[in-house]
Amino acid sequence: MNDAAPVAASTTVARAEQATKYYGIGDTAVCALAEVDVDIHGSRYTAIMGPSGSGKSTLMHCLAGLDTLTSGRILIGDTDLSTLSDKELTLLRRERIGFVFQAFNLIPTLTAEENIKLPALLGGRETDKGWFDGVVSTVGLGDRLTHRPSELSGGQQQRVAVARALAQRPEIVFADEPTGNLDSRASAEILGFMRAAVDDVGQTIVMVTHEPFAAAYADRVVFLGDGRVVDEMDEPTEGTVLDRLKSLGG
Repeated sequence: MNDAAPVAASTTVARAEQATKYYGIGDTAVCALAEVDVDIHGSRYTAIMGPSGSGKSTLMHCLAGLDTLTSGRILIGDTDLSTLSDKELTLLRRERIGFVFQAFNLIPTLTAEENIKLPALLGGRETDKGWFDGVVSTVGLGDRLTHRPSELSGGQQQRVAVARALAQRPEIVFADEPTGNLDSRASAEILGFMRAAVDDVGQTIVMVTHEPFAAAYADRVVFLGDGRVVDEMDEPTEGTVLDRLKSLGG
């Protein structure tokens, strides 16, 4: 996994500008995001944290084009997501964004290899063999490619999901509580794989997590509270993240 040109860490790969999101209308409306400004820099591992209901998942879903803002805007590179049609947005998510979810989201009837290659297949593209082999090697799946999800452990299934996200060489990977269904050993493996993707090939990763040990793998943590960015931290450790969360009531 060393033949991709990394994105310069100073490059803004994604951006939220005055991002505001309400659910519901009128007196029952709930504000999930309140004028959030945040930049996601290339070739960096960013964690988003905060207490339950702080807006962290909403922010990630809006950044990833899975949800829409009430006002403000989201940019992936120079592309304003609000200007895209549904079809254009679907294509952007397929071609420029990778996803890793807590629930794995694998197709049970497909093998691990077929699951990894599925986004390319849906987009009518070939998966570069050299890159595919490098991704599979990095996540340690070489002897599991012919297995279906039911024949894999939870950690192995999440490795398939990570490989699927990385195999398309996306500009940015969004990971929503990627270790939430895993034991501590499998969690450490997945987080280590994602860290290696940043360090070795310049991948850009944004991860929502509530776990300080997971956030410690990141380069930077953005803390949300009541729908607003309330703090940021570079070079986090499990201890410094835990202390900050306690001060925020998380």
